[in-house]
Formats: sequence, structure tokens, C-alpha cells
Amino acid sequence: MKPEFENIPLVKTGKRFEIEVNGHYAFIDYREMGHQIALVHTEAEPELAGTGAAAAVVEKTLHYIEDNQKKLLPFCPYVFAYIKKHPEWKRIVDERFEGYNQL
Repeated sequence: MKPEFENIPLVKTGKRFEIEVNGHYAFIDYREMGHQIALVHTEAEPELAGTGAAAAVVEKTLHYIEDNQKKLLPFCPYVFAYIKKHPEWKRIVDERFEGYNQL
């Protein structure tokens, strides 16, 4: 993640993980089921396009999942692609996830 995002806190609301950058948001919609967290959709407001904010919110969310001993279900195509690009994160993906072998 780019250094400018390192000190921005990750906020977990009832339905999303988000970061705020200069009054704009990058977020991931999620569902939590017991020991699993399904990441469904990642989005950054247009003002954050190309800044790395979406990647930052993904990385912060993956750390949250790992730190809380949860298993990831990466349904969001952006998160799935992020894990393919950073295969070290496959360690937190639930082995029963349908696309596990494609990561």
C-alpha cells in the first residue's frame, strides 16, 4: 500500500469496511457469517480513482480478517484479483471457497 494510506484507519460499519481520504471514501461491502467474512463489492469514489485507495482498503481489510482469525470468501472480483496478484494472502482464504484453486 502506498505510504500516504498507512495511517488512515479502517472503519468497520454494519455492512462495509471503509477508509476516508480527504472527505472521500473507498469501501468494501461485506457479509459476516460466523468465522467467515465474504467480501462482495469494492468501490472508491470517483475522486479517488487511480490513487491506490481501493487497494489500500483491500489490504487493510485483509489484515483485519487475519488479525481476527476469520476466513475470507473473496466474491468481489477486485479482491479476488488482488489476492491473485499478492498470493501470500491466500493463507486467509477459506479452502472451501469455490474459486480457491484459481487463486
